[in-house]
Amino acid sequence: MSQPDTDLRTRALVLGYGRVVKPVLFRLGGGDAEVAHHRTVDLMEALAARPRVLAAISRAVPPPTSPVRLLGLTFPNRVGLAAGMDKDGRGVAAWGALGFGHVELGTVTARPQPGNDRPRLFRLPASRAIINRMGFNNAGVHALAERLRQAREQGSLGIPVGVSIGKTKVTPLQEAVEDYLTSVRALDGLADYLAINVSSPNTPGLRGLQDAGPLAELIEAVVAETRSLAGQGEPVPVLVKLAPDLTDQALDQALEVAVTSGAAGLIATNTTISRRHVAPVDRALAEQETGGLSGAPLTRRSREFVARVRAATDLPLIAVGGVMTVDDASALLDAGADLVQLYTGLIYGGPGLVREVAAL
Repeated sequence: MSQPDTDLRTRALVLGYGRVVKPVLFRLGGGDAEVAHHRTVDLMEALAARPRVLAAISRAVPPPTSPVRLLGLTFPNRVGLAAGMDKDGRGVAAWGALGFGHVELGTVTARPQPGNDRPRLFRLPASRAIINRMGFNNAGVHALAERLRQAREQGSLGIPVGVSIGKTKVTPLQEAVEDYLTSVRALDGLADYLAINVSSPNTPGLRGLQDAGPLAELIEAVVAETRSLAGQGEPVPVLVKLAPDLTDQALDQALEVAVTSGAAGLIATNTTISRRHVAPVDRALAEQETGGLSGAPLTRRSREFVARVRAATDLPLIAVGGVMTVDDASALLDAGADLVQLYTGLIYGGPGLVREVAAL
């Protein structure tokens, strides 16, 4: 297929999603954002079970291919699906057909948990943003491990698959390390990389694990476990996901700890508890609802954060947060990111945006 034909089909995807699909999704459940979220994952799970349909989608609008070698892995392009969209990996075999060059599942925890009470996911349309306080709702790491095992046996994973791991809510902070290690062991040989999530604002006390002492203990334990599991082979890369609300001093400290403790890479950033840059019409809802804010209000902070991280370290860096347009993604790559991920941008921009970013 020629480049002009591909560009036209990508443009049709952008327009079709914006004019037809998104309005329908935004009306589901009387406007309940979580209903639309679950319906989307249901659809991806259904597609994952239909490889011929996935192949037809890929042929209709071929994903751009510009391979990137990073973390000992080959990524078909620079755009990935961020953690939070497909926590339990139900659609893991289907995301590549939308154009993603990798997918990060989770965040999963050692034990299943329902997450926080609903409602817990809110749209701020004028701000092109989302507030979530889902609380790591997931079926547990063992359920995800079994799903990944089956997918790998079937050979249905065509892109690298990372898994974000977090602390079970009921686990005391002093037992957090062992909680993370349970997930590391369950995912042995199944994840292409692991992301230590210590930056979600929706699990009480979790961000305290970003402090130097607890962070060093956690990273060193996880890295040591991956090396032990690998034996004479290559251990799975361990990345650390950091919060955009860290002060410059706290960020510098966290980066030093990540480097000295053996982290293979970094993910910047997570959602923010700040309500800066929210549109006036959305401000009342934004201030009323607790949880992490994502989307366009995070764009500027994410770019600044990525630039500061890159100035401090040469570790592989995945940027996520505020990627709402192809220009946003390009700016993050210019700031020093190696890969970018979408979450809220996918909700507002659809699969056309995925392909635009994949072409960078």
